[in-house]
This record gives sequence, structure tokens and C-alpha cells, in this order.
Amino acid sequence: MNGRAVRLRPKLAAAGALTLALLLTACGAMPRTGGGVSTSSTSASITVFAAASLKATFTDLAHQFEAAHGGTKVNLSFGGSSDLVAQLQSGAPADVFASADEANMTKATNAELVSGSPQIFATNVLEIAVPKGNPAGIHSLQELAKPGLRLVLCARQVPCGSASHKAADAAGVALKPVSEEQSVTDVLGKVISGDADAGLVYVTDVKGTGGKVDGVAFPESKAAVNRYPIATLRQSKASSVAQDFVEFVRGAEGQKVLGNAGFGAP
Repeated sequence: MNGRAVRLRPKLAAAGALTLALLLTACGAMPRTGGGVSTSSTSASITVFAAASLKATFTDLAHQFEAAHGGTKVNLSFGGSSDLVAQLQSGAPADVFASADEANMTKATNAELVSGSPQIFATNVLEIAVPKGNPAGIHSLQELAKPGLRLVLCARQVPCGSASHKAADAAGVALKPVSEEQSVTDVLGKVISGDADAGLVYVTDVKGTGGKVDGVAFPESKAAVNRYPIATLRQSKASSVAQDFVEFVRGAEGQKVLGNAGFGAP
């Protein structure tokens, strides 16, 4: 009798180990509850292509998003919207695209780069940026056409450049810049350094310099209000996290950060 019991012990131990393994496997397959971040989210990394005028706000929003989604990494790439679209068309990897205008988002959509429908998340208007103290005495859009004025604009294909010419055309002003840049940050750089007497950028860009330049508002800016769309991209390998970021930008926290920076509501 005792010999039989001894022979049974290894079989009972094996059966117990098998049962424990099955229970652990079942527990691991169960969904996490209580609003926690899923395993896929905790190890996710997304790349966001965003217009240069969004640099300060999206840097802030990326940090907030990462803090709210433990383990998630948001990589940011800023530039002129037209340049970003060109990079995407050339195969640059990204998960989210935020443009400073609808025209460049349409290019991305027509190239079948976008997943779903782009959503407007902010608006912006132009302002004249001048060096501290406004040494050239610029007080209106019309004065940007003064002979000898060193005016710097964004290139026409860039949203701020397109808006600049749209506002000027509405006012009947012929602008003749000494240079055209690929982003608002490049325009601001020339104004801050004193290489330009004035530049046309967005209200948010002037505010974002922290007082390094002065801003001159002009009524014609209302003729060229930029609407900012955002969308996830087809190539994304973390589409769920990418969509979460889009919703975060469009949600209460995102709108608060954008509003504080001077952006208008969608």
C-alpha cells in the first residue's frame, strides 16, 4: 500500500504543476481592468510630424501624454507643413500628422497617407513680427511695402506664406520680401537676429518668443485664418496609441494648452 502511494507522488506533483501553469496562462490572458494602460500601450512609441508653429505646444502636450500613458514615448518632428508632407510621400515613418493648413493635409490625404478623416483642432492668425522696439516703425500691413524695408516671409507653399499673400492680396498690398523661408521659426530667427526689419508669422509665434520680438496686429489678418487639421497615418504600427494622441490634442487638456499659447478654437 505504501509503495503504491510512493509511486503516485510524482504523478500528483506533475498534475499539480500542469494545473498551476494553466491557471497562470489563463490569468495572463485576462484583460486588464480598472482603466489601466494595456501592455501594448506601455511599450508603444509614436512619431508625430507637426507644423513648426506647434513646436512649443506639442512639446508640452507630448510630455503630458507620456505622463498619462506610462511607458509610451512620443517622438516629435517639426517643420514646414509642405516639407513634412514631402517627407511622408518619400516614405518617412510617422504615426500622426498635424498641419498648419488644410491644403497640405489634403495633399497627404490625396496621396493616401492618411487614415480616416482629418480633424480641425485649432486656428491661428498672422501678426507682424518686428525687432524689439520696432526700429523700422511698422504699424500696418501697408507699411511692409515701404522701399528698402527688409521683409522676410514664409515661402508660398508653406502655410504661413500662403496666408501672408492671401492677406496682402485682400488688402491690395504687393509684398516684396528679401527672402522666403521654409518655416515660421526661420522667419522669426531673422527678425530676432536683426537680419530683417519685419516678418509675417502667427500670433502664437510672436507670443512664443517670450518677448524677443514685438508683435503688430493688423485687421487684414482676418482674411487669412489658418485652420489646423490632425490625423493618424496609414503606415502607423501603433494606430491605437496614435489615435489616443489625436484625441488628447482635441480634448480638454490639449485645447487648454493650445488656448494658453494663443491658438483659437477649432
